[in-house]
Amino acid sequence: MEQELVKGPVWHGWPDQRWTLSRVKTVIGRRFHLTYTLQRARKLLIRNGYSCQVPARRALERDQAAVTGW
Repeated sequence: MEQELVKGPVWHGWPDQRWTLSRVKTVIGRRFHLTYTLQRARKLLIRNGYSCQVPARRALERDQAAVTGW
């Protein structure tokens, strides 16, 4: 499974570099022909040393120059 995750989401056909539980679950199904729930996929990842992380979101209208000057 780790080898599949190292290849990245783009290699598996998604448009960005974010792994989600849904994507991991899909890769497990495609590669290993197993059906996992989201909770089971999460437990598998945690058991193998992965952690859940939420990307920081920034406002589209953010003015970086104003933030730096503040």
